[in-house]
Amino acid sequence: MSIVESAIYRDGRKVESPQSLQDTYRLLQTVMDRAQQETTEDDHEDTVVAWIGLYRPSKEEIASLAEHFQLHELAVEDTVQAHQRPKMERYGETLFTVIRPAVYQDETETVEIGEIHIFTGPNFVITIRHSESSGVSKVRKRVEADPELLCFGPDGILYALLDQIVDDYFPVLSGLENDIDEIEDSLFAGESNVSQRIYELAREVNEFHRGVAPLSEVMRRYFAGFTKYGTHEELQHRLRDVLDHVIQVSGKLDSMRSSLTDAMSLDSTLTTARQNEAAMVQNDQMKKISSWAAILFAPSIVGSIYGMNFENMPELHWTLGYPFALVLMVLVGVVLYAVFKVKDWL
Repeated sequence: MSIVESAIYRDGRKVESPQSLQDTYRLLQTVMDRAQQETTEDDHEDTVVAWIGLYRPSKEEIASLAEHFQLHELAVEDTVQAHQRPKMERYGETLFTVIRPAVYQDETETVEIGEIHIFTGPNFVITIRHSESSGVSKVRKRVEADPELLCFGPDGILYALLDQIVDDYFPVLSGLENDIDEIEDSLFAGESNVSQRIYELAREVNEFHRGVAPLSEVMRRYFAGFTKYGTHEELQHRLRDVLDHVIQVSGKLDSMRSSLTDAMSLDSTLTTARQNEAAMVQNDQMKKISSWAAILFAPSIVGSIYGMNFENMPELHWTLGYPFALVLMVLVGVVLYAVFKVKDWL
């Protein structure tokens, strides 16, 4: 069984801890019947809600949930397939929510994006996780320590889940901001792997942005049904606070994407400048090599001329021929050196 934890709450307190789906169905009905029997005409009926948490359930388990709680087939299909964008879809009295939790991995400088599917109905909440870490366990502890929140029923649990997951976005932002600061320092230090690091970080930021960006519009559509579905006023205020946090996260991610785009442009500019500088240095070196090669080649030309095996070469029988050849070699070299020096080749 993939059931992680299941509990039934009545009036803000845990009253049952079923160990299987069948136990949950049976005990939920028992607690609801008991609450109805113990409620007098003057009393407000206690809030009863079952929260079923599953991790990568089988198709058979999802089918069992769908049959018992009358979940819509389209929502069930999305749950089986997973890999959904953040969304909220209402099917009758059941609200189907997809949200993407995120965890920053500092060692690898990556963002681990998870996926949680949440079904909320009149007296049940079903959370289906498709990733290892999601923060659901923290939310369960939080709501069990806050009876007032549990008294809001399934909507209170949904709020707590949204609030925790969105709050967990901020440490991810902090980790990404530190990486961007390090990249900016690396750019001017001339590190060789900075281009790859910018690209990889931009990919992580974009993936995180895809998991967060749709959430603000999704929540606004959810708010439009507050009056119709009788959402408690206090809960409305809390949910709007969650939306404010979502907008903050989206704004920071937009700024990060802009910063990384600027970093890519700057890296390209600096790389081009370094390549041009290296080419200029190489060009200067080639000038010097060519200049010295020409200077050293001049005596070889003079020597090769007088080394030719012609019989009629008057200079060969001239007493001053040898000194003349030496002076000519030196003179040609000096002239070439002066010319290259004036042209700033040496």
